Amino acid sequence: MSDMVSNEFSGMISTIRDQTSCNRKGFQFKVQRNGYCSVIPFACLTVLFSILVTVLIVQQRSTTFKVNGGDAKINALAGGAAQTETPGFVGSGNASSQQLLDELFAPGHDKGSCLSRYEAILYRKPSSHKPSPYLLSKLRNYESLHNLCGPYTEAYNKTLEQLSTGREVSTTDCNYVVYTPLSGLGNRMLTIASAFLYALLTNRVLLVEFGSEIAGLFCEPFQQTTWLLPRDFPLRNQFDNFSQGYPRTYGNMLKSRVINTAVKSPPPPFLYIYLAYNIDRYDGLFYRDQNQDQLGKVPWLVIKSNQYFVPSLFLVPSFKQELSKLFPDEETVFHHLGRYLFQPSNEAWGLITRFYRAYLSKANETIGIQVRVFDPKATPFQTVMHQILSCTLKEKLLPEVLDVKNSAASSSNNQSMKAVLVTSLYSEYYEHIKGMYWTKPTVSGEVIGVYQPSHEEHEIYGNNMHSMKAWTDIYLLSMSNVLITSSWSTFGYVAQSLGGLKPWMLYRPFNGTTPDPPCVQAMSMEPCFHFPPSYGCKADVDIGPGAIVPHVKHCEDVEWGLKLVKDH
Repeated sequence: MSDMVSNEFSGMISTIRDQTSCNRKGFQFKVQRNGYCSVIPFACLTVLFSILVTVLIVQQRSTTFKVNGGDAKINALAGGAAQTETPGFVGSGNASSQQLLDELFAPGHDKGSCLSRYEAILYRKPSSHKPSPYLLSKLRNYESLHNLCGPYTEAYNKTLEQLSTGREVSTTDCNYVVYTPLSGLGNRMLTIASAFLYALLTNRVLLVEFGSEIAGLFCEPFQQTTWLLPRDFPLRNQFDNFSQGYPRTYGNMLKSRVINTAVKSPPPPFLYIYLAYNIDRYDGLFYRDQNQDQLGKVPWLVIKSNQYFVPSLFLVPSFKQELSKLFPDEETVFHHLGRYLFQPSNEAWGLITRFYRAYLSKANETIGIQVRVFDPKATPFQTVMHQILSCTLKEKLLPEVLDVKNSAASSSNNQSMKAVLVTSLYSEYYEHIKGMYWTKPTVSGEVIGVYQPSHEEHEIYGNNMHSMKAWTDIYLLSMSNVLITSSWSTFGYVAQSLGGLKPWMLYRPFNGTTPDPPCVQAMSMEPCFHFPPSYGCKADVDIGPGAIVPHVKHCEDVEWGLKLVKDH
């Protein structure tokens, strides 16, 4: 049957099979109705043929998805699943919804509200990194807690009353960590995952303030409740003032001795925790065991950060045992938590799957190239382009090309096709690579297709469609077989971790020259924590993280940054 036969047809076939027992015997079929059997020639065949004809003559609609190489028309059967056709290369017509569900998720989710949660497995290979049974148990327990304490529950309202009145805090069943947004999409996703891990470790409920720019990008991760911070949350009007200099941050209150860990006093109803790139030594005290004891008594912690601060949680002694049970393979933290929390919404999933089916599904291999240029004036296009080609050719990620005059020498029986997916704010990199492989044959005889979903020219904050395109790019990159990313890029970090990939990282060029070597393969799939606190927690001077735990190392691309690596 052709690739365009839809999921609806497979479901109809399954229904007929359930309702009518058809056993082939020559050209006759036994049909059982109301307990009586009769032999009806071709009866079932006629039914099946009629269904097939009906499906194939359904009015088709044509959707155009703009790609820099031109317009691609994708025909989709009319109906509710039109935006998310199942790829033809997956023989899963009769798979049940639950069979398609990643083991990270609890059964019972509404498929229609989040198609990607059930269909993602059709577009990528199952992860080779299995979550620990303890992590799965912890997630199920967290879901129960979130249902108990989520917005507008009785427990939430009770805790909120203490927050609104400012009364001294009594013991509550529900404590919270609230995420407030800072920086771009990649940073936000990394911080939300960090805050969620902190919630798991401290038995808190995570609520998130997205802002309009990323509303509608993700599915709700928890059933029958929401993780979105209610609009009437009483501290919302203070969020704009929440910065490092805000007097009510935990660091500033420690500095001014408004709070003292050595003195036992009633905990405040809430605290602001500032953990962004420019934290000082007082903000960094958040990562000390002694301070965690104090913070554990505060019902509401409001976090502002643009960092992946997970590595520093692994350096908190009281979290060590729990983390070792949750993640026996330390480099899989964001891989599991990111896939659990960040499922594309139906709108985003439509963009992702239409592009994938049109341009990437037929390739034998997909090479993702993520280009992030922080200062285009200081880093000329030719320098970055030379670095990308040096990396891909040196590491044999892409084939070399022949001079046009010698094109006859490229005749080969090699019929394989590689797709190159370029994501960048700019189109020049895509145009150059596409032109190279279009105008010249490859030495190997492979066919190279080059595609770019979008190019925005500038990073735009506060724009929802810009964020939707960025999320589409990130997810498509995560579906690659091989990934090349730019140093320092949180965009690339998210893609590599979701995909379970150890990317080839392009070193950041300085002084307009191409680095030598041009790239290095990452030691783990985990993101880098760019600006960790000083580890004067154990000494008066910085000490290497390896002196504390062996699975936290300095990053390849940020020499003072920290990342998790596999310890065995």
